[in-house]
Amino acid sequence: MRKYLLGTALFVCVFSFLGGVAAAGGFSPGAAGSGDPFFPLAGNGGYDVGNYGLTLAYDPQSNRLTGEVVITATATQNLSRFDLDLRGFSVSRVFVDGRAATFARAGQELVITPKTGLFAGKSFRVTVDYAGTPSVVTDPDGSIEGWVPTDDGAFVVGEPQGSPAWYPVNDTPRDKATFDFTVTVPEGLTVMANGVLLSHVSVAGKTTWRWRESDPMAPYLATATLGRFDLTQYTVDGIPAYVAVDPQLSKGQVLSKLPAAIRFYSSIYGPYPFTAVGAVVDSAKVVGYSLETQTKPVFAYMPNEATLVHELSHMWYGDSVTLAQWPDIWIHEGFATWSEWIWSEHEGAKSAHQWFTQLYNTPASATWFWNPPPGDPGSPVYLFDGTIYYRGGMTLQALREKVGDEAFFRIMRDWAQQNRFGTVTTPQFIALAEDESGMDLGAFFQAWLYEPGKPTSW
Repeated sequence: MRKYLLGTALFVCVFSFLGGVAAAGGFSPGAAGSGDPFFPLAGNGGYDVGNYGLTLAYDPQSNRLTGEVVITATATQNLSRFDLDLRGFSVSRVFVDGRAATFARAGQELVITPKTGLFAGKSFRVTVDYAGTPSVVTDPDGSIEGWVPTDDGAFVVGEPQGSPAWYPVNDTPRDKATFDFTVTVPEGLTVMANGVLLSHVSVAGKTTWRWRESDPMAPYLATATLGRFDLTQYTVDGIPAYVAVDPQLSKGQVLSKLPAAIRFYSSIYGPYPFTAVGAVVDSAKVVGYSLETQTKPVFAYMPNEATLVHELSHMWYGDSVTLAQWPDIWIHEGFATWSEWIWSEHEGAKSAHQWFTQLYNTPASATWFWNPPPGDPGSPVYLFDGTIYYRGGMTLQALREKVGDEAFFRIMRDWAQQNRFGTVTTPQFIALAEDESGMDLGAFFQAWLYEPGKPTSW
């Protein structure tokens, strides 16, 4: 009896407290965007995602995707409501902690209001049921991404804003999470998602593929690329490897370089950061590019050796260590471009210095080559401009020659290892380079990253 009375009193106190907090305005909506300079409405505020559980079914003939996504998250403020990013689809129901929540659509925002407010620090679960035709997103530079249909399936890529085209998401690279994928497709098709393959089971003409990415991943790096593939499985020094190739494409020998590239980059950047590795080579003629989807880069064609190692190096620089905001894209693409050059040097071909010299001989009058400076693209239109790659890679080689190999390779390794699974900014890299080299590098980075035109002194 005393236990009942105590419970009743506690309920009355808690109810009064909740009412008081709400009445005092203690609960407020999470921000509708992350405030990124290039994509301010991508991502949301008020919570951190821990895990996405994606249960999907896709029919290539009708291009219809049906999904149930369970998101485990933690509130970072007292939340009255919060947003997820989702492009298109019909949402049939939303639950928060098992209770039906109200929801509304506003552009790419799925605005969710739970039955009761969520306290800061509280873990909660969101379930979203949805269905429809997934989107193909056109980026500011004219390239496409999202869920892109192919002859026999879909090529699924999300950089920088394609993830909401196929699942509800907090679409900011700052909110990394683990992922579980359960994807059902017509029998005969293979689904390639991130992480480790747990199972694939065929029943009544359908095959369900289950993958688990147990390491933190930025949402734009998720994939569920599917189609007819020849799938080869092996290990690289104990790490499961999955290589899928569209049988429409010639096999070539370039993919045999994957283990050697992983071992080489591990030797200079530190241990491979993830629990799986691989590659997905699809015939996606309308896409025309490759992407470093975590653990398994996807290629829209059979890559050459430089493209293969470029994407594999992103596992360290881009996937494990990820930009906090999109204007810092050079700390992905400049690093991966320089990684191509150091691989070439390692293989006894053109050295990184020779690559630098060849490119530096581009005349200053070729403003298209030198601008915009890689540390300041200025607009999302130039996010993947050639200067981000080439001048970004040249920045690293110029740094190497300024501080010497011992300091430079220590900088590169420490950058990868100290920031493993984290998000970073250019000022953080500059600070590390100055600390590791013992040099004032302000003028150097100003010349290479921020000043328009060809650098002439540094």
